[in-house]
Amino acid sequence: MTTMNISLPDTLKDFVDAQVAQRGYSTSSEYVRELIRKDQDRLRLRGLLLEGAASEQTGAVDSNYFEHLRALARAPARAATRPKRGVKR
Repeated sequence: MTTMNISLPDTLKDFVDAQVAQRGYSTSSEYVRELIRKDQDRLRLRGLLLEGAASEQTGAVDSNYFEHLRALARAPARAATRPKRGVKR
């Protein structure tokens, strides 16, 4: 791990200190790391949404489509990695 020093106005430092105390973080560094991780997640999600918006439209989906997705989500993880019959890996 490396160290990074940042400068904050007193009002922001007070805010960070209050968040650390109120939300159970051990240090201000832990709080800032969590904010950065959340921003990374937000940027990843934004990228996926933009990718989806730019992709070609498919046919309309119905309740069978969503039920199929639910069944896949409920299936054990090993079943998802198992090749389908007739499909070689």
